[in-house]
Formats: sequence, structure tokens, C-alpha cells
Amino acid sequence: MTFKKSPEFLLLLIAVGSSMGFAIWLNLLNNFAIDQAGFTGKEIGILQSLREVPGFLAFSIIYVLLFIREQRMAYVSLFILGLGTLLTGFFPSAVGFYITTVIMSIGFHYLETIQNSLSLQWLDKKDAPAFLGKMIAAKSAAAIFAFSLVWILFEYFKLDYLWLYALGGSISIVIALFSCLSFEDFPEKVYQHKKLILRKRYWLYYALQFMGGARRQIFVVFAGFLMVEKFGFSVGEISLLFLINATFNIFLAPRIGKLIGKIGERKALVFEYIGLIAVFVGYALVESPMIAMVLYVLDHLFFAMAIAQKTYFQKIANPADIASTAGVSFTINHIAAVVIPVLFGSLWLISPAWVFYAGAVMAVMSLVLAFNIPRNPEEGNEVVVGRVMTKLVQV
Repeated sequence: MTFKKSPEFLLLLIAVGSSMGFAIWLNLLNNFAIDQAGFTGKEIGILQSLREVPGFLAFSIIYVLLFIREQRMAYVSLFILGLGTLLTGFFPSAVGFYITTVIMSIGFHYLETIQNSLSLQWLDKKDAPAFLGKMIAAKSAAAIFAFSLVWILFEYFKLDYLWLYALGGSISIVIALFSCLSFEDFPEKVYQHKKLILRKRYWLYYALQFMGGARRQIFVVFAGFLMVEKFGFSVGEISLLFLINATFNIFLAPRIGKLIGKIGERKALVFEYIGLIAVFVGYALVESPMIAMVLYVLDHLFFAMAIAQKTYFQKIANPADIASTAGVSFTINHIAAVVIPVLFGSLWLISPAWVFYAGAVMAVMSLVLAFNIPRNPEEGNEVVVGRVMTKLVQV
């Protein structure tokens, strides 16, 4: 596998570009919300729900692709992500933060959808788990640089939020422009359907995506907020925590990808969900900031196992369905994400522990679904229980 101006290298470069902009945005999120916009749990919930609306509308990407190639749309999406990040610091108010977040989110979610689609189209099935692990490692390396930059510039040079956000957004924009000018248009291996597709045989993948989106909100929205509100973590301390997460991912994500290739998607997801149950219960009970940090790192590592969801779909899918299903599944992933931050933001005001107990229940439901993945998934062998029921009906 050569990476010189290859599809694989382009995927890695775009991953780095998105990670740089989003990592700085995410790193500053809770401190900017509290210090500059005066947010409580309610406002942060509203912000996160607004951020997820473009993810909920990700299915619309299939209509955009009627007019522009996926590869080109990846560059446009990365540019929009960078623009939203760049503008954030110029509008330190609730409304301003909401608007710039939506702009950033449009680019982020379209880009994530396209990255997933192109990865599954361009990569061989046997290489996909390991390479997707490398993509996580590349994102983590970029995030390490971003978090280190924030920590140094904020703690030692006292750089304002405005300039930190401008820097992060500019990096994403430059990488988008460089990629557009430097790479040829790679041919499609299989023509992609340019319409919405929902297939009954993909139902388990859809269900896993839905539960993953619901659980993810607990981590993205409330785990980080717990660190700042309950334990008083500063910008520098949050940066160091993100730095630890990213460092672990550089070394472990490629190994996780290879492990999934060896043990299969079923075992990988079962292991992930059992671990997440323990982590969410831990969040609900934790009183020590050090233990909270350990839980946060473990949480992040377990989510890297979600590679298995993508490779499970790659194995059962009609190759021509990948682009359409990437948008549909991303929308399904964000159905719960649109409402959970607002609802749970209100619940947070009553009891933060209840938010994390709800996350544990979601992980239990995901575990039940994971046991329905066959040991060797493929077209015609998508589920365990459904296949058995089909045979009984035929008999």
C-alpha cells in the first residue's frame, strides 16, 4: 500500500485537517461556554442539540452528491468546518456561540459522512479494520498537536479564545485548499446510488448506529462538563486530559483495528459495551477527580472499538449502497442526539448521576444488539436471531 497521493493518504490528510479544527473547538468548548457565555447545564444542552441537527440531516448529503463528487464535497465540508471554528471567538455570546456552532457542525457532519463512505468504498475488506485504526491514530496525533498548542498558548502566552479559535479554523481551511489543489479525482470503484436507501436486512446496523448516537452524547456533552463543573478543571487541565486520550489512541487505535480484524465485530462490540456499562456507572458514583480522569480516558478508548460497526456494515452491504447508507445511518445516529442534550441538560440540574445511569442502560441495550451479530457476517448472513426466524418460517 503506497501513500503517495493515494486515496489512503488523502483520507489521512483530511482526517488530520478535521481533527485539528474540531479538537481546538472541543478543547475550549466548556471553558468558553462557562467563562464567556455564562452557560449552565441547560444552555450547554441546547448548544449540543443544535450542534447535532446537521448530523440528523446528514441524509441530505445524497442529494448534494447529485451535483458534486464525494471527494470534492469532502474539501468543501472541511472548509466549512474550519470557517465555523474560526468565527467562534468573534461572537462570545449565547446566540453567537449557537450560530457558529451550527456552521462548524454542518462541515463536520457532512465530512464525517463522506469520510465513512469513501473509506468503505476505497478500502479492501481485509484492510479496512487496520486502516480505520490508523485513521484514528492520525486524528489523535493531530489532536495532540492541537491540545498542546492550546495548552501552551493559553497557559504561557495568555492568548485569548478569539485567536485560538481563529488558529484552529485556519489550519482546517488551509488543509482543505491544499487537498483540493494537490490530489486528482480518484475514480469510483462501484457506482453509488444517488437516492435514499433503507433496507430491512441492514436493520441491526441501523439499531447499533441509533444506540451509539444516544450513548455518545453522554460522553461528548456531559462527561466533559462534569470535569469542569464538578471538579473545576481549567482549560490547561482539560487540554492535558485530551492530550492523554490522544496519546493512548496513537498507540492503541491501530492495534484495536487489527484486533477487530482477528476476533471479529461481534466480540469487539460485546467487549466495548461491557466496558462502557462499567464506565457510565463509574461516572455516576465518582467523587475523585483522578478517578474521573481515568474513567474519561477509558471511555474514549472504548469508543474506538466502534470501528467494528463500520466493518460489520462493509461486510454485509451491497457496495453500491455505501454512499447512501452512510448518510442515512448518520441521520439515524443523530436522532437521539438532537433531543438528548436538551432533555438530559434539564435532568442534569436535578441529578448528574441520573444522566450517567441512563448511559449505562443504553450500553446494556447495545450489548443485547451486539450478541445478534453473526461470527462471520456477510451478505445473506446479517444477523443471528433474524436468520433463525426466517428458517423457521420457511420450514
